Amino acid sequence: MRDPFSSGPSSGLWTRIRRRLLEVDSVIDAFFYSIIEGFKRAVEAYSAKLERFNVKGWRRGLVELLSDGLTMGAGGAVLMLALAIPAFDETHDDWLSQNDYSVVFLDRYGNEIGKRGILHNDSVPLDEIPDHMIKATLATEDRRFYTHYGIDFMGTFRALIENMRNKAVVQGGSSLTQQLAKNLFLTNERTIERKIKEAFLAMWLETHLTKNEILKLYLDRAYLGGGTFGVDAAAEFYFNKSVRDINLAEAAMIAGLFKAPGRYAPHIDLPAARGRANEVLVNMVQAGFMTEGQIYAARRKPATPVDRSGVTAPDYFLDWAFEEVKRITGGKAFFVTAKTTIDMNMQRVAEDAVETSLRQYGKQYGADQAAMAMADLEDGAVRAMVGGRDYGESQFNRATSGKRQPGSSFKPYVYLTALMNGYSPDSIVPDAPITIGGWSPQNYGRRYRGNIPLTTALQYSINTVAVRLAQAVGREKIVETAVNMGVRTPLKISKSLPLGASEVTVMDQLAGFGTLASGGLKLTPYAIVDIRNGEGDLIYRHSRDEPPRQQVVPADKVSQLDAMLYTAANNGTGRRALFPTAPIAGKTGTTNAYRDGWFCGFTGNYVATVWMGNDDFTSTRRMTGGSLPAMTWNKLMSYAHNGIEIKPIPGVGGVPEPDLVAAAQETGPDGQPAPPPVALILSRQSENLLYEIERLMQQAPELKPTAPSGPSAALRAKESGMDAWNQGPKPEEAAPVTPAAAVVEEDPDKVVEITIRGN
Repeated sequence: MRDPFSSGPSSGLWTRIRRRLLEVDSVIDAFFYSIIEGFKRAVEAYSAKLERFNVKGWRRGLVELLSDGLTMGAGGAVLMLALAIPAFDETHDDWLSQNDYSVVFLDRYGNEIGKRGILHNDSVPLDEIPDHMIKATLATEDRRFYTHYGIDFMGTFRALIENMRNKAVVQGGSSLTQQLAKNLFLTNERTIERKIKEAFLAMWLETHLTKNEILKLYLDRAYLGGGTFGVDAAAEFYFNKSVRDINLAEAAMIAGLFKAPGRYAPHIDLPAARGRANEVLVNMVQAGFMTEGQIYAARRKPATPVDRSGVTAPDYFLDWAFEEVKRITGGKAFFVTAKTTIDMNMQRVAEDAVETSLRQYGKQYGADQAAMAMADLEDGAVRAMVGGRDYGESQFNRATSGKRQPGSSFKPYVYLTALMNGYSPDSIVPDAPITIGGWSPQNYGRRYRGNIPLTTALQYSINTVAVRLAQAVGREKIVETAVNMGVRTPLKISKSLPLGASEVTVMDQLAGFGTLASGGLKLTPYAIVDIRNGEGDLIYRHSRDEPPRQQVVPADKVSQLDAMLYTAANNGTGRRALFPTAPIAGKTGTTNAYRDGWFCGFTGNYVATVWMGNDDFTSTRRMTGGSLPAMTWNKLMSYAHNGIEIKPIPGVGGVPEPDLVAAAQETGPDGQPAPPPVALILSRQSENLLYEIERLMQQAPELKPTAPSGPSAALRAKESGMDAWNQGPKPEEAAPVTPAAAVVEEDPDKVVEITIRGN
């Protein structure tokens, strides 16, 4: 047989090389074959051993269920830890002393309006707090406080069962330690992420503090209504005595405030406070802390608080002012008095405006929360702030910390950037379909107006024009403009940025629109006028220690934009904000699915912004920025401009147009303002039909009357001047045709409204 590697007499060298290569290949193949075979044998041996543990029948299903549960539990634990890690950033070295301030706050006129700071000091040690105060707290808030390690699983399970039985939240499952963790480090937002952080921080507190230290902090830090924090401050406020001296009935009333101070505060609703105190007394008996005989006298003779019915504190504003004091003083401990910018008359009107609007129309519009802020254009002094509907229910300040999409109220930054880059209010921009990377923004009703000036585009809030402007000038420049004007919340650059997709706060919009109202001078809202120490020495004054305002955008471009915003407010969607004593300029905003409604506007004297919506980001019932937010803005601003000198708006002037105000402020036969228009929602088919009718009418040729025929007709025509009418005016003398009704567009999702006013 011939050697397969032989190819002739001269192939000896190549034969040796090929043989060597074949040997190497054989070694490699044998090596990998042995590994694979060994692995197979190992797997077979392992499987044979596991056969002894093989479970069949119903036991197999149970084992698999348990195995899957452990797997998912391990994954869930990792996820929970990942969500909780950011919360531990708050547990820095000085977390326990971060509120070591005692600040007395005064309003702009020097009247005391509240306190913040060391209400958790050791002036009343735990062993000097009455035993019945401690028992009332534990019986109501956490009966197993001294037996659990931060989380009361039995209490949580019991609350879950009770809530399911009542089909409503009637009991809370949080332990006292969890509540303290929330008060110290977190907000009141109702999210799974917050609950996870709360649980981890509760266990962290249990490892760093004793039970008595946790209880003492809870008694000193909890908000108990009336602007008070802690049981000692509550005893002083409600009963004019130290917590050392309160009796059982008074202790029960104070303990009843932990759950909902805004609902059970005795200076707000005394019957509710006494009913809640009776529940606390019953809890003490059920917990075994007292007997029926011991609580008998307290039930027969309930506590009688001092009269505080006229006392209200601007708590959201004070929280913000307290943070400002800590920032100004550098985080050091002080006993100080701070004079603030707040005007309590305007504050009360702002609170009433928010509550009245939500009480009357909140259910109709499906909105239950709001935030509002107003500042003086002279220097940015904040005169009123509403951070939410009920401070007792939630201390989360939606004005300073609530980040929401601004919708079309963001467009002024887009238009100002365009004006600063070569555009003018009369520049013609096409309103036509546009696609960017597969994203196609649309106007309401998919209608397009063709080539229109910028003023008209802003008046009708045309989305495609805003996007085209952003494409032309660059989104980075728009962000730069917004930041220069006072927007502090980081803006996310995206394709939908010009339509208000990046979140901002009410204070961001207050600063931005305040800069527009000031002719381009940057407006920085502030709360503190001056600070004095315990000896009365001045340690800070805003006018002395803060830098002067700077011109951050060109004044001439701001004047142009202000005139455009004046047109948008008066002829566009902001008509419900008009009032007769001053002209206004502003912009509405409505986000996708009607989740947020905004009105941001200003006069020559003040700037104010309003947000309305829901904390859980659910949609409202077609609430637009031009409805409830504009009406609420009107209530505050119309009051603020009574009896003062009206200053002009840059580029607009200082005299409102009476006919526009009258149209927006119609009155009924009783002389009172007419009710707000009722929005009748049309179907998409009806909308398209109306648009088609409008288009056909606009395209139809002009009809001229036919001259009457016959002697009698000629005589009647002559007598009535028909001949002159038939001749008609010359073309250049003809009056422009004004549409009988104009469709006002605000945002892509805004509905058509047919206005019906009461007679």
